[in-house]
Parts: sequence; C-alpha cells; structure tokens
Amino acid sequence: MNNSALLSFLCLFALLHQSLAASPQFNVIQFGAKPDGRTDSTSAFLAAWKQACSSTRGVTLYVPKGRFLTRSMLFKGPCRNSAIFIRIDGTLVAPSDIWAIGNNPNWIEFQYVNGVTISGGVLDGKGAPLWSCKLAGRKCPTGATVLTNYSSTNLFFVFFSGKQTLGFSFCNNVLVSGVTSLNSQMFHVVINFCRNVKLQGVRISAPGNSPNTDGIHIQMSTGVTVVNTKVATGDDCVSIGPGAANLRIENFACGPGHGISIGSLGKNVNEPGVQNVTVKSTTFTGTTNGLRIKSWGKPSNGFARNILFQHATMNNVQNPIFIDQRYCPDRNCPDTASGVRVSDVTYQDIHGTSATQVAVNFDCSKRNPCKGIRLDNVRLTYNSKPAVASCANADGTTIGLVQPGSCL
Repeated sequence: MNNSALLSFLCLFALLHQSLAASPQFNVIQFGAKPDGRTDSTSAFLAAWKQACSSTRGVTLYVPKGRFLTRSMLFKGPCRNSAIFIRIDGTLVAPSDIWAIGNNPNWIEFQYVNGVTISGGVLDGKGAPLWSCKLAGRKCPTGATVLTNYSSTNLFFVFFSGKQTLGFSFCNNVLVSGVTSLNSQMFHVVINFCRNVKLQGVRISAPGNSPNTDGIHIQMSTGVTVVNTKVATGDDCVSIGPGAANLRIENFACGPGHGISIGSLGKNVNEPGVQNVTVKSTTFTGTTNGLRIKSWGKPSNGFARNILFQHATMNNVQNPIFIDQRYCPDRNCPDTASGVRVSDVTYQDIHGTSATQVAVNFDCSKRNPCKGIRLDNVRLTYNSKPAVASCANADGTTIGLVQPGSCL
C-alpha cells in the first residue's frame, strides 16, 4: 500500500467511525453473553454478529468489560453493510480443554467481509495445554488443513494448516487496532486472500518455547500494513507466505521469536511468489533470526523479489541477515536445489549485535542464484568484534560501510 492509498484508507475509516457514532449498537450481553469467564457465550456472539451483518446501516458490535468464554466462531459475510465496528473492552477466552475446539483450524475467523474494524480488547487463546500436549508427544488435536483450488491455473495449494486465534479470509478493508493476543494455540493472526488490511498497535505475546505460535501470518493477500506492533512468541514474529504482495511493516518490535521471515517458500512446485515488501524501523531482541528469506530445497516456480529491509536494530540475534534456500525443519530433507528465485533484496542501515560469528549468511540456490542483493551501511558485530559473512551462489553490491565485509 503506497502513501496515497494508505491516506485514503485512513480517511475512509475516519469517516466510518464518525458515521458509527450515531449507528445502532449490539451489546453481546443483550444476546445472552455472560462476562464471568465460565459460561459459553459462543451463540450470543454469533447472534449479535447476525444482526450486525444483516443491518443496512453501519453498526457497532460491543463487548463490554469482563471475560467471555467462547468456542470457535465464524463471522461470515457478505454483509448488507460495509461498516461494522467491533469494540472490545473485555477479554475473549478460549476453552482450556484442547478438545473443545478440536481440529477446527480457527478460534475467531472472519470470512467474506468488507469493511470491519476491531478495536481494543484481549484475545486469550489458552494455548498452554496444547503446547504441553505436543511437547510431551501425546495424541493432540493438530488442526485442519485448508485446501484451495486455483481453477484458472489448475494449481492446488495448501495455504494454511493449524489453529489460529484471529483469522481473516477473503476480506477487504479491515482495520485491527489496539488488540492484544495472548497465548494462541498456534498462529495468532492469519490473513488469507485479503485486500487492504491494516494492523496497528497490536500486541502479541506467547512464551519463546511455545511451538508454532507465529505472530502474524500473511499470504495470498495484497495491501497489508503492520505498524506500531510488538510480538513476543515461539515462532516467526511475522511470516510472509506465497502470494503476498505490496506489504509494509513499520515500527515493529520482535523478541523472543524467530524473526521476520519471507517464507517458507517453494514447498510446492506451482506456487505464487512474494513481491514488493518493505520492512522498516524494526528491532529484534534475542531472536533466532532477524531478517530472513527461506525456501525449501525443492523444484518450484516461486519467487521473492523487490524486498526492502531498512533501519533494523539487532540485539544479540543469532542470524541477523539470512537467506536460507535449504530450509527443511524435517529429518528427511530433499537433496535438491531450490527453484525459488530470490532477487532485488536491499538491506539498508542494519546494525547491532549478532549472537553468532556469522552475522550475514546468504545460502542461495545453485539452480537459481540470488541476484541483485544490496548491502547499504550494514554494521554488525559479534562479541564486540567484527562478525563474519558467508555467501553461496549470491551476487550483489555494497554501498557505504559494510561490516562484516561483503562476500558477495
């Protein structure tokens, strides 16, 4: 989303909020919700949504103070209006019983909705029992797999597998502001097949050892903006999947976590690429990775191009700058060069400390070497000494002071 588009987007929501000042309000308590943290309020929330979605005028769905226990909820459109404001002053609580949601991939999901704002509140995913179950190797719910058929290209692509706290699929013009997500069972926020989504002032928190708790996952979407957001979790703070384009992340703090990752890409042969991504003014503290692009060592027609990483601070990060085209978290890894093409990636004003000696690592594909890598004023140290750079199959240029010295 460029600056003019972002300004238009913000003006749209300013007008929306003004119009909602005198709009109908649906309080979930009026539909039977109980703010006691024990009574199942799922049906009350869905009933309030039904009324809000069927209104021909902009409406407010209000969640007052208190703790509201709910099971999985699908807020589905299309709605008769494009101005639904969800104000949350309380806390939504997921069941502690890991089988209460079962293999449903979502706790709270919006589908086919145009023009929804979610403001404030806490989403408590109660993920600890599921994490413990998985870490102990017991039989646990795993979450369903969503399969989408791209009929125009005859491609089949698995775009999400696992549980999420808050998900948006096939939605346009979404604003999530001031929301806190705690201890999601798996992914915290997932954005699929959406246009014009803004997350601002979002706080995401889970322990550093919580498995698969990605903070924000974006794929098959365009015009997504993430600003003034903090993520502490057990997996990627942001993961950017296939089909993501025109993304902007700014004023973002990550740690603990696995950094900001483009990928993993190339798990499928036929896969949309990632392009036009700006990551600006970020801080990474004690993370496994900083700025990472990762792809499987498998044949693929995917790509990652036109990426700008700008103004990043690394505080004791294990892999501050990392392109990994042999990504494979499994034991049986393919011994094949990645087909994903990585090109036109700029690292500008990246500075701080590395927790390992190799602070810059470009491990690119033999089949498709990385092209157009640009290092511009990079200053990374290890134990107060110069760090090391490692390159394989990478071509590019350097500008200004670059430490460690370039291996391109």
